[in-house]
Amino acid sequence: MEHITETPTLKAPADRFTGDVYLNMIEVPSDSARLASALVRFTPGARTNWHSHAKGQVLYVTDGVGLVGTRDGNVVRITAGETVKCPAEEEHWHGATDTTLMAHIAMVVGDSSGDGTTWLEPVTDEQFTAALDATGR
Repeated sequence: MEHITETPTLKAPADRFTGDVYLNMIEVPSDSARLASALVRFTPGARTNWHSHAKGQVLYVTDGVGLVGTRDGNVVRITAGETVKCPAEEEHWHGATDTTLMAHIAMVVGDSSGDGTTWLEPVTDEQFTAALDATGR
């Protein structure tokens, strides 16, 4: 058994996120387990860049209200207690709404080269506003 009493809160890198986002890593891929998981906290309007995961991603919302969007224009509004599953290689983004914080636990299964995430370009303000409008703000 390993008892981890504290993980530091890190500011998410600006080249992968818009706005203020904070991470607490729960698990990183290792030789014995390929799970990567983190508690991710988004301030209002903050969001990930477009990205995909080689083996998909599971998001479990712990607090607040957020959005998850895909390249085909599908957007869902997410709240505490809800789970979103993004399939392998699906380009998507997620973050808080423009007026609320949102926190989720993000989980991916990585491979021998890391967590299997491919980071892409930022979600534009126009794309973010369209997602808000599509979900009734």
